[in-house]
Amino acid sequence: MTERVRRTGRDESEDERADRMWGELLQEVRVAQMGVQILFGFLLTVVFTPKYATLGDTDQTIYIVTVVLGATATGAMIGPVSLHRLVSGRRIKPQAVTWASRLTLVGLILLLATTASSLLLILRVATHDGYVPLLVTGVVAWYLLCWFVLPLWTRRRYTE
Repeated sequence: MTERVRRTGRDESEDERADRMWGELLQEVRVAQMGVQILFGFLLTVVFTPKYATLGDTDQTIYIVTVVLGATATGAMIGPVSLHRLVSGRRIKPQAVTWASRLTLVGLILLLATTASSLLLILRVATHDGYVPLLVTGVVAWYLLCWFVLPLWTRRRYTE
């Protein structure tokens, strides 16, 4: 048994592994990309509603930060598609997979920030209660657990 087979658990070449990982990454990106694009689309419409003019300075600032976060999350989540298109056929798929994975992780972090700030704004406008930061903190903690802590724990527990 070669070192590569033991390390990956599959009998595949570096190119075959890159192809498989690229396909898996694209499936993952499709899920997150759809969510970030829908959220960003809704955020773009808020400024054109009559309610926006009645928001206080703090809420308008939260909105602007949220829109910028949504724009950056969208860019990061679409980035792997552009990366693939621009480097396709250049025989650097393993490196492209690495960079696309990094962009996707950054996109997930930005999506978490966008979602948290959206929730903060919505709950501030909807309730005006002091417990809003606690609710948002709880939701962020849940996202961190589901998106990062559990996967990292699983990776550490079940890999050598």
